[in-house]
Amino acid sequence: MCDSELKVLVLGGGGREHALAWGLAKSSRVSKVFVAPGNGGTAAAGGKISNVAIGHSISDFPALVEFAQSQNIGLVVPGPEQPLVDGVADAFKRVGIATFGPSAKAARMEGSKAFSKDFMKKHGIPTAAYGNFTDFEQACAYVREAKFDVVIKASGLAGGKGVLLPRNKDEALAALRTVMVDGAFGEAGSEVVVEEFLSGQEISVLAVSDGYTVRAFPAAQDHKRAFDNDEGGNTGGMGAYAPAPVATAELLAQVQRTVLQATVDGMRRDGFPFVGCLFTGFMLTGDGPKVLEYNCRFGDPETEAVLALLDYDRCDLAEVLLAACEGRLDSVPLEFAAGRSAATVVMAAEGYPGTYAKGRAIALGSAADSALVFHSGTAQDGAQTVTTGGRVLAVTGVGSTLAEALQRAYVGVGAVSFEGAHWRTDIGARAAKLSSGRGGLTYADAGVDIDAGNRLVDLIKPIVKATRRAGTDSDIGGFGGLFDLRATGFRDPVLVAATDGVGTKLKIAHDMNIHGTVGVDLVAMQVNDIIVQGAEPLFFLDYYAGGHLDVEASLVFVQGVAQGCVEAGCALIGGETAEMPGLYAGGDYDVAGFAVGAVERGDVLPRTTEIMAGDVVVGLASSGVHSNGFSLVRKVIARAGLDLHGPCPWTDGSLGEALLAPTRIYVKPLLPLVRGRLIKGMAHITGGGFTDNVPRVLPANVGAELDAAAWPLPPVFRWISSAGGVAPAEMARTFNCGLGMVLVVAKEHADAVVAALADAGENAYIVGQLTAYSGEGERVTVKNTSGWTN
Repeated sequence: MCDSELKVLVLGGGGREHALAWGLAKSSRVSKVFVAPGNGGTAAAGGKISNVAIGHSISDFPALVEFAQSQNIGLVVPGPEQPLVDGVADAFKRVGIATFGPSAKAARMEGSKAFSKDFMKKHGIPTAAYGNFTDFEQACAYVREAKFDVVIKASGLAGGKGVLLPRNKDEALAALRTVMVDGAFGEAGSEVVVEEFLSGQEISVLAVSDGYTVRAFPAAQDHKRAFDNDEGGNTGGMGAYAPAPVATAELLAQVQRTVLQATVDGMRRDGFPFVGCLFTGFMLTGDGPKVLEYNCRFGDPETEAVLALLDYDRCDLAEVLLAACEGRLDSVPLEFAAGRSAATVVMAAEGYPGTYAKGRAIALGSAADSALVFHSGTAQDGAQTVTTGGRVLAVTGVGSTLAEALQRAYVGVGAVSFEGAHWRTDIGARAAKLSSGRGGLTYADAGVDIDAGNRLVDLIKPIVKATRRAGTDSDIGGFGGLFDLRATGFRDPVLVAATDGVGTKLKIAHDMNIHGTVGVDLVAMQVNDIIVQGAEPLFFLDYYAGGHLDVEASLVFVQGVAQGCVEAGCALIGGETAEMPGLYAGGDYDVAGFAVGAVERGDVLPRTTEIMAGDVVVGLASSGVHSNGFSLVRKVIARAGLDLHGPCPWTDGSLGEALLAPTRIYVKPLLPLVRGRLIKGMAHITGGGFTDNVPRVLPANVGAELDAAAWPLPPVFRWISSAGGVAPAEMARTFNCGLGMVLVVAKEHADAVVAALADAGENAYIVGQLTAYSGEGERVTVKNTSGWTN
């Protein structure tokens, strides 16, 4: 056979097969392209392309092989997935006919989603968390325990309809019943994949592989929903465009390295090398691109777009596919027209994606003057082309920009007419603005990255869910957080609210690029204020505002907030992230929080009518400076000429790390004592130190005397006093000086309270007593402070 006599057999009858036949016919090597069964477009194409009826269907492998042998076919290109999964490539291989498609074993990557997920896990290919199940009850248990929203996928081939997107756990359980018990997808649903729901932009990458080398087409994006603005039912695809502007060179290099090559290498090592088109769907998450699914064939309508971008003067499609079959893909060029974009708009039949009309006459008009018109659901009825499918035509425009390509495609659509035709008018609209750099000003032009904010929300959803408690499902992303107070068991509750920030401690966090501990601080400052009212913290909301949204720093901060919520036993139910360029500089940010707790009406603290002279003051050790007085701390640092990144004067590590020790949260060890009515009152030692905070819980005729010798002064305070020359009285009215919380208890309960706190892991001390106060002099005094300056 000479080079000009290659005959090709394309299997299938959709727009993908029309586009493949069109591209293959451009080869100078190809003398004939048979399409089985083809459609109205391939029937009318003329030239090298013609339809052929073989056997009873393209699953009649003996008839296909007999035809190929009788016609001296040199290359077979299967279009749909079902014959590949059933082994059509193996049937041709047995008689020595090159087939661009994977073996039945390799086609399991599409034929069994469970198989492909296990493959990805084995080979470290990034994908969503998942579980595979053949048992309905086990699948339900996985859904109930999952810490993320889920997607339900029938593992087998379900005609593109086997993916369900439940909005909550109840819907997910119902979806499992629909698939596994009711058999909505037949045998395809006998095994299901329950997968983590991923958010972000999707891209599709079609790649040619010979089992060793894998080479990608430009990344495409398609539109699955039937109508504009992503409304209506899911379809096989209402349009696509390529290259996708979101798929940067850096991202595609990452995809090539971590997914495409890793997949092909893994399949070869596992004993089923992949030859054919590896079509991979990706979700671009905040953690990078993750695989949604593999397909083992060309996609539709992506194929109609990407094949239009081949440089047919420098690249022979038939030679590329044949080289892949023969294991020499690295020896042939796969070239694309420089600076070109393609866009495909699908024209659908009336009623699609539901029951649709057939037999409607199609008038193509002058569509071919501006666009490529690939037929999908059409047939020839005498001299007339008529509709036979839901997706009727795939009209493809090519231009120097995506906007131009779309304009050409829509001009082509406008020239076509058939009764009931409908199509989306917004294919690629947002991407066209992005790729052109023109259009109106956007929020991003003003310095606000909405996509970054959305990525952050996606990343923190599982973190937030880890804080769930009775009364909330701890989800975010809506307009407000919900909390069911009745679920907490309170009978006659009073709500207690607190709001606060972290203060200038944030400056040290900014300088050190350490953001998690201040998240804990934010929670601590409020839940400690709530517990002093005798209340149990129930839920928390945070506010994060900065000049530029650093997703990584914000994520670490929220992780700290969630950690604080877990320590306090409250749920993180919402928040706000505000990007405000011009108000904040660079990476600077400020944070605030809001917490709500509840206490039975008769248990509110302080019980001032019971507090009296002679009661004992118990102090709980702090973890350091906590989150107050940092304006003075920073003055002391400057006076001492120290660097935050330099060594700490009183402990190992850097000075900045030591000062960022998070505020201690006292909720859990104190709640049992509060509920046992062993505590009369509590003071959280924040700004104002002892002298301002302790009086808040005392009746007007009662004061307090604290003995500084009764508890150890942490080294950080000794250093502040010494390095800054801060007098003991100033220390006592600014810092916690080693006690983050003080309790007022009856003398007869003091030892029991200290012992209970010790059992809970707290360092607690009897540090003073209450005294009668006449209104003259200091209401709270701290004696024996001379050692603070040593």
